[in-house]
Amino acid sequence: MSWRDPSSDPGLAPYACSQKTSRGRIHPESSPVHRNEFQRDRDRIIHSAAFRRLEYKTQVFVNHEGDLFRTRLTHSLEVSQIARSISRELGLHEDLTETIALSHDLGHAPFGHAGQDALNRCMKSFGGFEHNLQSLRVVDDLEEKYADFAGLNLTYESREGILKHCSLKDAKKLGPLGERFINKKQPALEAQVCDISDVIAYNNHDIDDGIRYGLITIEQLTETQLFRTQFDVVKERYPKLDERRQVHEIIRRMINCMVVDLIETSKTQLQKHELQHPDDARNQNGYLISFSDDMQKQNQQLKTFLRQNLYRHYRVQRMTNKAEKVLTALFDAFINDISILPPEAARHCNELKEKDADTGIARGVADYIAGMTDRYAIVEYERIFNPRQLSFANLIP
Repeated sequence: MSWRDPSSDPGLAPYACSQKTSRGRIHPESSPVHRNEFQRDRDRIIHSAAFRRLEYKTQVFVNHEGDLFRTRLTHSLEVSQIARSISRELGLHEDLTETIALSHDLGHAPFGHAGQDALNRCMKSFGGFEHNLQSLRVVDDLEEKYADFAGLNLTYESREGILKHCSLKDAKKLGPLGERFINKKQPALEAQVCDISDVIAYNNHDIDDGIRYGLITIEQLTETQLFRTQFDVVKERYPKLDERRQVHEIIRRMINCMVVDLIETSKTQLQKHELQHPDDARNQNGYLISFSDDMQKQNQQLKTFLRQNLYRHYRVQRMTNKAEKVLTALFDAFINDISILPPEAARHCNELKEKDADTGIARGVADYIAGMTDRYAIVEYERIFNPRQLSFANLIP
């Protein structure tokens, strides 16, 4: 099997996405100088306002709970590092992989999963809220930087990778990008790599944050095979290691174990199918980037453990409950009176109302709230609902 396609980007496997096989951009642009199309996409993501805001949006914990916990930004960087390593070894396009990894969480609401659930409930009568669709909405419409078009005008391949999930109802509104959900196709291999790298990153780093915050213990985690295997190795090799370094050593070994398994299993799959074009991967019945059966079982056991012991921990549930109340109250206040929105947000709601009288204002409010950081959402809540914030100075954004 050839690993190079000299007519396009050097070093790529024939099944990798490339400039030669790219389906292009919605708005045609001249080719970039001294960088490829996917590098341009990556650079646009990094310079976007939505990307900067990820620094103050959280995964599991509320941002102000502590400075050492992972945010959406640090998580995206970690996913990017893992995904690039995998892509390089499989002959895939690293720049495209990096773009997808850095942009996959742009549409997340504040307060992690709790924020998304709250916004989705608020938007139930207006088409719902889904963070994958919102991430696409950010790069296609909401970022306002360029004179010639709204959004960032990313390539099809980058947008395809951002949209991991989509209902058939929503897919029918997305034109060519939604066709793979209608026709039950797969995303390109670079997108598959990012999808699984996301799982590797958040599972292992939620362990780190959970132990740091005192929600789960090493002893509890030894109930899972994946953790226990590396725990035994580290304990035998470094019997006097302090807990902080012990945890780091175990987690880095777990990540390495999962990445190696993924690369080796995926290589076997790719060689078996003898793909000659990126569309060959899209036309498969399932992902070709995958863990071995044994590693998949171990990973599922770890996910189940985290769901039961970390994400449902009463202290996390308390944070979740507060976050849901904050976002629900903000949504209700704004949708009932958009005059209390900042002028730019109110203007956005009115523009959407002109296009869709039934859902426009609600969608505009959801856009505004989804773009908030954890801290900003709390401040907005205080400004609107705290009677002590009645002085004019405190009302100024």
